[in-house]
Amino acid sequence: MECAQSEMSILPNGKGHDLGDDMCVPMKTMPEEDTFDEGDGIIAESEEFLPNGDGKKPARFTDFEGKTSFGMSVFNLGNAIMGSGILGLAYAMANTGILLFLFLLTAVAALSCYSIHLLLKSSGIVGIRAYEELGFRAFGTPGKMAAGIAITLQNIGAMSSYLYIVKSEFPLVLQTFLKEDPTADLWYLNGNYLVVMVSISIILPLALMKQLGYLGYTSGFSLSCMVFFLSAVIYKKFQIPCPFEEFAGNHTAHLHLNDSADAHGLGYHNGLVHEVDDSHCGPRMFTINSQTAYTIPILAFAFVCHPEVLPIYTELRNPTQKRMQHVSNISILVMYTMYFLAALFGYLTFYGKVEPELLHTYSRIDPYDTLMLCVRLAVLTAVTLTVPIVLFPVRRAIQHMLFPNKTFNWLRHVAIAVILLSTINMLVIFAPNILGIFGIIGATSAPCLIFIFPAVFYIRIVPTDREPMNSTPKIVAACFAGLGVLFMTMSLSFIIIDWTTGSSNAGGGH
Repeated sequence: MECAQSEMSILPNGKGHDLGDDMCVPMKTMPEEDTFDEGDGIIAESEEFLPNGDGKKPARFTDFEGKTSFGMSVFNLGNAIMGSGILGLAYAMANTGILLFLFLLTAVAALSCYSIHLLLKSSGIVGIRAYEELGFRAFGTPGKMAAGIAITLQNIGAMSSYLYIVKSEFPLVLQTFLKEDPTADLWYLNGNYLVVMVSISIILPLALMKQLGYLGYTSGFSLSCMVFFLSAVIYKKFQIPCPFEEFAGNHTAHLHLNDSADAHGLGYHNGLVHEVDDSHCGPRMFTINSQTAYTIPILAFAFVCHPEVLPIYTELRNPTQKRMQHVSNISILVMYTMYFLAALFGYLTFYGKVEPELLHTYSRIDPYDTLMLCVRLAVLTAVTLTVPIVLFPVRRAIQHMLFPNKTFNWLRHVAIAVILLSTINMLVIFAPNILGIFGIIGATSAPCLIFIFPAVFYIRIVPTDREPMNSTPKIVAACFAGLGVLFMTMSLSFIIIDWTTGSSNAGGGH
């Protein structure tokens, strides 16, 4: 009997284990239901995890005991899904109409659930709970490297977008709360300094946690901040009339607005610009325009959480495929509801006048509104606390690619986090015009992680004697991968056309 060759012997509990040069253990493929059924699954996994010669199992960076509760896992995955994209969903609805937006949102959420189902089923077949190792099992080293690179690029782009929000919004919040002169050159109102301070004082300590499950409390607080944002959006719908009165902040602006108000169908009174034309103040069920094409990428990026699924699965208490699928379904359902309500009430507040970033539209009415300032601070808190969640899969991918057989080491754990945060801070500070690069990354890595990789891994990993290539599940998975290729092609085409014409601006992101 020949030994199974791989970089790391993978056993059905999803953890790496060195068998030694003199040991030869056959790789056992267990049926999914036997491996991960409630109760029996844990026993089966523990029985398959063989000790080494001295009776102890070596600790690896993926070898964490499942201690995270169901609720904390929901918080962590929900926080991984929730991102800055929620600020652009009202704009997306304005360019699709309510019914078309609801249809697209439902379709993307359902496809995300199916994609996670493919990941979990593939993981259940071979007992691997790492995205990169699924790629290794399916296609060898090229598959592992492709998955690791896609995760790294996608999550670095996501973390950079979060820190860009901190860089741009935090100075404005402090300036308003402290009532400082907007023209004042104060170091504590410099976004570059603030983003570094936030990274060192808040993000880095959380990113140094050994296990992802410990961040469940901060994830819950982060989600509560976004619930506050949603509550404020719903409340403001009933406080702001349409057409709305636009704030004018100084005497020069008053004179300019007074001279031009009649030419634009606006009325002017007491420092406020009041729109006379209310033709846009009505909801539309279906809308097609040049910006509609960007809605699907915005929605797809808003549901990217797949790199975090398997790490959260690893640390879930009493882990089974069914239990983790419930975690994913609940997280996606909650985010789906919050996304739709934020988009709906944001759109019904401003209709066709909503901007790509919703909070900027509220600033046009009253930039000193205390409630909206608190909302801005809540959004800043939410995106800041999301960065450590997104950093974990990147560090895990780097360790899988560079140190696949190394035991857990605190120095390496800390060094990777410091290098990642330093690199991202450099991008945010010194490369202010990298949205095009992030667009390319998002149009390539996101479709791979959501559509293509889960489908092709499933097709390759599930044995043909269990599901032939012409079976319905594998045909559906192949169509799913084809959908991902189509989505990637369309996204890249829109970005190239946008760069060529320079006439469109894509909004949103995860």
